[in-house]
Amino acid sequence: MIDFSFDPEWMYTLTAPFMANAFLAGLCIAVAAGVMGYFTIARHSTFAAHALAHIGLPGATGAVLLGLPVSLGLGTFALGGALVIGALGKRASQREIATGTVLAFATGLGLFFARLSSSASQQMQSILFGSILTITTGQIVGFAIFDVILLAVLAVIYRPLLFSSVDEQVAQAKGVPIGAMNVAFMAIMAGVITIAVPAVGTLLIFALVITPAATANILAGTPLRAMLLASALCLAAIWGGLVLAAMFPAPPSFIIVTLSTLFWAAAKGWDAMRRR
Repeated sequence: MIDFSFDPEWMYTLTAPFMANAFLAGLCIAVAAGVMGYFTIARHSTFAAHALAHIGLPGATGAVLLGLPVSLGLGTFALGGALVIGALGKRASQREIATGTVLAFATGLGLFFARLSSSASQQMQSILFGSILTITTGQIVGFAIFDVILLAVLAVIYRPLLFSSVDEQVAQAKGVPIGAMNVAFMAIMAGVITIAVPAVGTLLIFALVITPAATANILAGTPLRAMLLASALCLAAIWGGLVLAAMFPAPPSFIIVTLSTLFWAAAKGWDAMRRR
């Protein structure tokens, strides 16, 4: 039976080095997930974002099998899947078919790799559900570098990416390279998934990439405000989850997902009351 009793030493736990790493990782993840979450919803690509995490599964288990870093394998397969989906599916309906096809193959391959190695099987739980408390300083440096690259790339392609996300047909008529924007979006999303999976795992990735952005879309009136608010909500869910997990010993990923969902439910309730 799981014990969720209050831990009087929770303040001491928060000062531990691994918690400092977790808080820093949460900040890096929130920046990337909040920004890209908005574009994911605007482009009607929530299924693709969710699928990319599962597409990275065989990369993660394969990396364990070969003795390589899990994040390297996860990122490689997620990026490969993103490029395939982006190249094959230029329209929303095409993306659904391409995503489903690649997802099915990748999931089967991931389970196959897990069966080949006992160590890969043991890593499955952390891959599926996350383990933010075990993130290393080296991973945080990688997350921070990715955030800098992400913001730099978005600064260059922000307008055409936003235009193609909001109204694809009009953007195409205006000469926006829809195919290139689609591939760029999917490639960037693969990177976001790679840094977010260590926090909540492949099964719960929606809680960081989609749910805060969906909440922000209810509360914010402009794209930029929605992105900033989504990042803030994502950060609040992660940091709040870490604090509560220290106070009442429980899996941080569960509390992070719960807080993110509660934020969304509260926003939906407020919006319903406002409309009345």
